[in-house]
Amino acid sequence: MNLNSQTQTRKADHLRICLESDVQFHNITNGLDCYRFTHCCLPELNRNEITTNTTFLGKELGAPLLISSMTGGTEQAKMINYRLAKVAQKYKIAMGVGSQRVAVENSQVADTFAVRSLAPDILLFANLGAVQLNYDYGIEQCQQAIDILQADALILHLNPLQECIQTEGDTNFRGLFDKISKLCYRLPVPVIAKEVGNGISGTMAQKLIDAGVTAIDVAGAGGTSWAKIEGERATDIRQRRLGETFANWGIPTAKCITDIRAFNSDIPLIASGGLRNGVDVAKAIALGADLSGLAWPFLQAAAESEESLNILVDILIAEITTVLFCTGNANLSELKKSGSLEKRE
Repeated sequence: MNLNSQTQTRKADHLRICLESDVQFHNITNGLDCYRFTHCCLPELNRNEITTNTTFLGKELGAPLLISSMTGGTEQAKMINYRLAKVAQKYKIAMGVGSQRVAVENSQVADTFAVRSLAPDILLFANLGAVQLNYDYGIEQCQQAIDILQADALILHLNPLQECIQTEGDTNFRGLFDKISKLCYRLPVPVIAKEVGNGISGTMAQKLIDAGVTAIDVAGAGGTSWAKIEGERATDIRQRRLGETFANWGIPTAKCITDIRAFNSDIPLIASGGLRNGVDVAKAIALGADLSGLAWPFLQAAAESEESLNILVDILIAEITTVLFCTGNANLSELKKSGSLEKRE
């Protein structure tokens, strides 16, 4: 099996396992359960006038929602991405795609990622693994990924644990800060540094900011465990055991947000990792995030139908709006400043 065929098989495995198996964290939560909102019994607001609009990387959004990077490279992935793009366009929310390595290496599957024609106005993120910069990737391949999507930004995902457990994983992460820095200053679009479910600490976020990244997606622990996914698809006992041992490894999403904000109050910040509803989204925003990303709920709905996706987004926005109303805040900016979110004793 050639390298591209391996990559496509891996993509198909990832989708199948995420949809059919229990690959969620169990011994660790996203940390948002440690916080609760203070209820306002008389908000002095008209709920119908509350807005969930926000701006991220200079683009207006209808809600602080990101369809987090998930998939591409197969026919099933194409169907899912197209459905996701349509709902993103309808509700004016942001969207990322899964790693585009497979499309960079095989132009025949580029259309499984190319959703811009379905979503001409959305904030759209291309995606490649940062480690590929140590495996013959450079500005040309990154620009290719951007061009396939006509993307507004490029996500460089950071996944050392996943690569350790993946049987065919790429594990040479040496010298990447310098390569990321050079890439940030040469690409025509912003670069977003993103983990894949194990979190970014405040210290590491500051190093990435110093290297030139424009935004951070914490992708903390508490949601889907890529250690579990790679362990389940592993073909040898050592890799399967590694997947079991590290199934609950990482920094909870809430801690990532607070730690990064303690270092840097201005960097555009995306909170993802185990967010499951609009209350989680609102908590992440109140903690200091600018955008909240969800993957697993969107994947489950997209695999079912476009109608399920529309219902999901409608519910998420209703939940965010209800949090704003019941905390006495007319918009997201007010929520951030309100002090409505308290840590439980």
